[in-house]
Amino acid sequence: MEHTFSYVLATPYTIAKSRTGGVISRLLSRLDLELVGAQMLAPDEEFVREYADSMRSQKQQNLNSGADLLADYITRNLTPSGGRRHRILLLVFKGENPCRKLSDICGALFPENLSIESIAGETIRDTYADLICSPEDPKKVIYFEPAVLTPRVQELADENLRLFARYLNKNRDNIIRNISYPEPSKIEQTLVIIKPDNWKYASSKPGTIIDMFSRTGLRIVGIKVHHFTLNQALKFYGPVETNMKEKVGPVFGQKAREILEKEFQIPLNQEIEKALTDCFGVEYAREQFRELIAFMSGRRPDTCLPSEADTPTGIMCMILVYEGENAVQKIRDVLGPTDPVKAPGGTIRREFGSNIMVNTAHASDSRASYEREKEIVLLNDNPLGGIISDYLKGRVQ
Repeated sequence: MEHTFSYVLATPYTIAKSRTGGVISRLLSRLDLELVGAQMLAPDEEFVREYADSMRSQKQQNLNSGADLLADYITRNLTPSGGRRHRILLLVFKGENPCRKLSDICGALFPENLSIESIAGETIRDTYADLICSPEDPKKVIYFEPAVLTPRVQELADENLRLFARYLNKNRDNIIRNISYPEPSKIEQTLVIIKPDNWKYASSKPGTIIDMFSRTGLRIVGIKVHHFTLNQALKFYGPVETNMKEKVGPVFGQKAREILEKEFQIPLNQEIEKALTDCFGVEYAREQFRELIAFMSGRRPDTCLPSEADTPTGIMCMILVYEGENAVQKIRDVLGPTDPVKAPGGTIRREFGSNIMVNTAHASDSRASYEREKEIVLLNDNPLGGIISDYLKGRVQ
């Protein structure tokens, strides 16, 4: 069967209420679709008008009996207000029949399907959406919050994706700047990477990690799916190599001494331990570094061909940017120490990390680190607009 694209759009209310992680958890844990891209948008009036008009066209085509309700919601809630554009999150998926699968997980929209008795918390809208009608007139909607928006048929998905592609390719900034702070000098941004071990199979882990970070009260102002190249990983983790030699080398120099003493039943002095550290310990640290690079990029630096060093593999990460006061420290407190075994209970690494290398997520350790890291991962270059455009070229008959 043909593989096509569809999308889910998290509304401003969903994002403001820190429900982003919960929505992502539902989608990733129950889908056999591939997440090909993610981007936070702050749409202008022109985009909102076109998007609302596309929803109204569904009614004319008899494809959605809730078209007017959705169009009115989009106009009212996505249009900039008070001089501020509002954040929405676009998640694009690929696979067989993605519209049906995403619609099933997002859930019903209409009043007749949303009685109290029928709500079981199974779908995203069961949990996060609200549709309240007048007791006197069941057809009159008093309050409506859909939580997420997703097209029900492929024709509409492609139409909406064309709009998204035009907007993304014109507005290429991947970081949202839609708020003025009273004391901007106190505001920090910090970078988080949800590492490859969270993406090996359908799992709620990435969304749960985002949900745990929401405890900080910080705003997500940027998000992208990223595939590290070997050279990017080497540059990103370059400072770690020296640190590993200094910290891991002596540990395994001492361990090597203990193993040799036990095996050969002879005492070895500190001088021999230092020699073991300088040879075996340092080489072990180098090997651990090579394994880290392979874990993040899919390629080992000692076996990768130079011609492949700038080509990404299928190894997937998600990068997020959080913003607010004391953002660096707040995120690291929730993340926990590098070694999951030493991390306090309730931290992300304690809950999901396996070891020092496979420790579920990375977070910048200072403002300076954030500035360095964002350049390496090309933070402002979100490829989603191009990915959608390439897909749509193939859809032209």
